Amino acid sequence: MMVVTIDGPAGAGKSTIAKQLAIRLGFAFLDTGAMYRTVALAGLRANCDWNSESQLARIAKESEIRVTENHVYLNDEDVSQVIRTPEVTEVTKHSANNRQVRLQLVELQRSFAAENNANDKGVVTEGRDQGSLVFPTARCKIYLTATPEERARRRVADFATQGKSLSYEEVLRQQNLRDHQDESRSLGALIKADDAVEVLTDGMSPDEVIEELALIVSKKSN
Repeated sequence: MMVVTIDGPAGAGKSTIAKQLAIRLGFAFLDTGAMYRTVALAGLRANCDWNSESQLARIAKESEIRVTENHVYLNDEDVSQVIRTPEVTEVTKHSANNRQVRLQLVELQRSFAAENNANDKGVVTEGRDQGSLVFPTARCKIYLTATPEERARRRVADFATQGKSLSYEEVLRQQNLRDHQDESRSLGALIKADDAVEVLTDGMSPDEVIEELALIVSKKSN
């Protein structure tokens, strides 16, 4: 069965689009960013020393992280909403930059895909390194992006729906910093795979993006 990877920078709409594309295709959906956020949440709750990579790796190893197509669980607690708060977003860089944590979660991601493929179900997986590192032999790789300004506007709107009021300037600043961090990682850096199809979503509605991605998947599956 097929694995479709969707990579791209923060605020590109990967999670929403990937989930809808999975529904359209009848595939399972894997939100890998939610896994790193969940580790960060576990670290926050354990008062982790963010300067200690080994401490966060231990917290991750001792935590039970389970993902389904619509939810993510930390020790059987549904944390799908709380991991999206600015507080968790701010410290997710520590789990994303932690080599031991990343290797642990990569194995969970591959297991998720293998289990679904074994059950004759394709997978749409989204993140930063899915096509370049986690699933380098995936048949269909997509790099979903938008201009920094457009991505910042979207994130401001997303925070507003959560009752959070953040300025566009601050969101853009944090986003640019995160882009730099994501691109500078020694392991799992944000990279467009050589064989990925880039899709710039400025000016496109979600439905238009999904239509274009579905067409790309169709071509790659033939």
